Amino acid sequence: MLYPFFIMLNLSVADNSAIYSLAGNIFYSELTFDNYRNVFSQIPLSRFFFNSFVVAVITTFGQVLFASMAGYAFARFSFKGRDLLFLIILITMLIPPQVNIIPLFFLMRELHLIDTYSALILPGLFGGFGVFLMRQYFLNYPKDLEDAAKIDGCSVWGAFFKIAIPLALPAIMTLAIFTFVTTWNSFMWPLIVTNSESMRTLPVGLAIFKGSFRELTMWGDLLACSVICTVPVIIVFLLGKKYFINDIMQGGIKE
Repeated sequence: MLYPFFIMLNLSVADNSAIYSLAGNIFYSELTFDNYRNVFSQIPLSRFFFNSFVVAVITTFGQVLFASMAGYAFARFSFKGRDLLFLIILITMLIPPQVNIIPLFFLMRELHLIDTYSALILPGLFGGFGVFLMRQYFLNYPKDLEDAAKIDGCSVWGAFFKIAIPLALPAIMTLAIFTFVTTWNSFMWPLIVTNSESMRTLPVGLAIFKGSFRELTMWGDLLACSVICTVPVIIVFLLGKKYFINDIMQGGIKE
């Protein structure tokens, strides 16, 4: 599993001529960082990186916020049509995302949002998986803590933000990592709703960079760009992985 990543990193610092002449070698003796310099000089990689970062961060924050509020409402409140509405949300998870691309595109066009950050961000702010994940977590949320907060004068919003959210950090970080990685790697939707080079994200820019060479692909430059695309995702996962195993709800209540 790790070998392709090693090859990507290894070839990204190899001379383009050495990639072909020394094909099959595990290590290359003559390493160079010219590939990384070439990438930044040939395409606006900094702009692509900035676009991907802005879209991924805002989408992740919005997804976590809205999914947490919806999941808390489905788990804690009783209202008419709650189960039916939640069932409809679950059904949306069964629909392939490619089916929604054309309706979403027409919606963005009618709202005059094509080739804007809004078109890249708005469809990713809501999702059935996030609502389902947070609802399942809040179903196990101790009711006694909520009652204690109300006795202390905490409002519904206060109990949500001061009690429920801190205790749900493992689920929140899990959702945040999934959303960030999915948004960062998204290709089809940014390709469809962006027209100008200044609005492209990294996956789209990488594909165009690959297609810009008609007869000869500069694999060293291409893999250097791939490394740059991969590093932020790895960093985000390493920063959030501890929340997968640390459940801070344990020990929150003494029976």
